[in-house]
Amino acid sequence: MPLEVQFKLKANPLYIKYLREHSYWYKNLLRNPNSFNQMIEEMKIEYKLRPTDKINKVFDMMNLISNLFDNMV
Repeated sequence: MPLEVQFKLKANPLYIKYLREHSYWYKNLLRNPNSFNQMIEEMKIEYKLRPTDKINKVFDMMNLISNLFDNMV
């Protein structure tokens, strides 16, 4: 695995966690280091780190708070 990919992996603990949970990525990254971005996108989808996921989480929290206030009254 190229040093550049190794440095990127070690820079972010989530990358290492995802790589340990999905070990098939070791082989993919060894054979094709350019697939690193694809791995990152998969990780963001699984851990719900995309901007759309964050927006949905905010709306869910707003709904929860709204429902709590409605039930209190």
